[in-house]
Amino acid sequence: MHTTIKFLSIISSTSYKNGVTMVYLNTRHIAAIAMCAALWGVVNAYIAPIFWNATHMPFFCDMLGIILLTLILWWTRKLGAATITGIITTIITLILNPYATQSLAFIATSIVFDILTRLIGYQNCLDKPLSSIVSLLFISVVSTAVAGVIIGNLFMNPNLLTTMFGGVTFFAALHAVGGVIGSTIGLVLVRALSTRITTPKV
Repeated sequence: MHTTIKFLSIISSTSYKNGVTMVYLNTRHIAAIAMCAALWGVVNAYIAPIFWNATHMPFFCDMLGIILLTLILWWTRKLGAATITGIITTIITLILNPYATQSLAFIATSIVFDILTRLIGYQNCLDKPLSSIVSLLFISVVSTAVAGVIIGNLFMNPNLLTTMFGGVTFFAALHAVGGVIGSTIGLVLVRALSTRITTPKV
């Protein structure tokens, strides 16, 4: 955790304006990213394999990831915060469980989530009741489906994939289910936190 925070501290001061270094991520942003990445990484490494072996359903990590990415989005409203969270999560996961190479796909999930939320607009994703539901559901489905496609094509045994899921399409759809559940829970958490904590609207 200390190394993660130190790494984030370096990243947080890489924005420049008129020759003066500007703090892009403040200490609260860094703390939130570190905690969410650590939680996601530990669950990916230790709990997700148990869930997979028990159910053979792939959506657990997607659900947790989208919940945490939604919280990071709400807390930071910064382009790159979700991507950094995904990268650190993958590093932690692979350190704890070197066999969990499928976690590399969640970097792609984080990048897609990061880009789409920025393009659609943070206010549309977080502050407008109907728009936020539609936007985050769409973004979460796309982001997690991308992970499903990558894992299905690169990290799954083709025979096992076909036997259990009928191919990559259905496997990706199951990942998208995790995105739907995660975005729903994430929005509920954001609404609850918003009644107690005020974040800058950008």
